[in-house]
Amino acid sequence: MWKVTLIMLLGMTPGRMLWAQDVPEKPKGGTIEGLFDLADEVINFISRDSWTFIPAVTYSPETNLGLGIRALKVFRPANAQDSLTRPSSFPITFLYTLNKQAFVTTELNLWMKDNGAYFNTRFELSDYPFRFYGIGNNPQTDEVYATRYAYFHINYEKRLAPGLYLGPRYEFRIDDIYEKLEQGLLASGEVAGSDGQLLSGLGLVLNYDTRDNIFQPGRGVFHQLSYMTFQPYFGSNFTFSQYQLDLRKYIEVRPKHVLVGQSWLSFTGGNPPFQHVSLIGGSDRMRGFFEGKYRDLHAMVYQTEYRLPVYRNLGLVVFGNAGQVAPTVKGFSIQGFRYGGGVGFRYKLNDEGINIRLDIGVGDQRAFYFGLNEVI
Repeated sequence: MWKVTLIMLLGMTPGRMLWAQDVPEKPKGGTIEGLFDLADEVINFISRDSWTFIPAVTYSPETNLGLGIRALKVFRPANAQDSLTRPSSFPITFLYTLNKQAFVTTELNLWMKDNGAYFNTRFELSDYPFRFYGIGNNPQTDEVYATRYAYFHINYEKRLAPGLYLGPRYEFRIDDIYEKLEQGLLASGEVAGSDGQLLSGLGLVLNYDTRDNIFQPGRGVFHQLSYMTFQPYFGSNFTFSQYQLDLRKYIEVRPKHVLVGQSWLSFTGGNPPFQHVSLIGGSDRMRGFFEGKYRDLHAMVYQTEYRLPVYRNLGLVVFGNAGQVAPTVKGFSIQGFRYGGGVGFRYKLNDEGINIRLDIGVGDQRAFYFGLNEVI
C-alpha cells in the first residue's frame, strides 16, 4: 500500500539531476509536443545531484487518497562508479491517508561493486486501520480493525555464480491491535493474531537474476525462492514457516515491446497469525482485488503484462491476472481461480528506467493504482 507513490510534478529547487534524464532541445511543435516538453522540464527541475525531495500522493482501494513527502537517492557506491554495477536506491517516505493510516518507511537496496553482492533492509512504522474479510477463498465477514505496528527486515545475498545469489534474511514485526469491531470475528478471539503479534524469524533467500535492467527489464529472468521460519527461540510468539516462489520471465518481442510473465506461490505451515498468512490482492499481486480480502495458508498468483511505447517517455501496459488461496495444497482448483485485468500508463523519469505508474484494474472491484516502477 505504502509502496504505491505517485510523484506530483511540483517545482523544487533547481539543479542538475543525477537520476533524471537530460532532455535535448527540440524544435517547437504543437500542443502535444509542448506538453511533453513541459513534463520533461519539470522532472529535471525537481531533481538534485544527491537527494530528490518530492511531495507524494498515493491512491489505492486499501489506502484511499494519501499525501506525504518522499526523499529518494539513486546512486552507485564510491568504489563502483561504472555502468556494470547496478544502481542502488534509498527511499524514505512519510504518508498519511484519508483512511487515517500513517506510514513512515525507509528501504536501502545496495548493489556492491561488479554486482558481487546485494544488501537490502527495510524499516516501517505504521498506524493502520484496515479491513478484514476472514480466512479462505470466500469472504466470511467485512469488518474494520486498527493496528499499530513496527516492521524490520534485513537481507544479504552473495553471488555464487553469474546471476545466482544466496544469503540469509531476518524479519521482525510487532503489532498492537487497538480497535476491533464489537462482536466481530476478530473480537471473538478465534482468529490467530487477533490480539496482536510479535514475530521474529530467520531464513534464506536464493535468487537467479539475469535482468538487463532492474527498474525496467526488457530481457532475462528473475527467479526467487525464499524460506522463513518463526520460532520461540528467535523471540516469536507464533510458530510457523513460510516458503515463497517467485518466477518472472521478460521477453523483448520487438524493440521496446516487452512481454512479462510471473508465477508466484506461497506455502505456510504451522500456526501463523492472520496478518502473515498467504494473501492475494493489492497493487503488487492481483490488481483489481482488495489486498488481503482472500487469505489462507497457501496462495498462488499468475500475472502477465505487455508493455509498449506510445510517444516519447509515455508507455502503455496491458495486464491480466489469476489467483486463489486455499487451506491445503489439495484445496487448489480450477474453479477456485479469480480473474482480473486492466490497462496502465507509464511515464519514464530517467535513463535507469524509473517510471511513474497509473494502473486501472478490474477484478471483483474497479481500482486505480498510482505508483513508481513496474509491478513485475
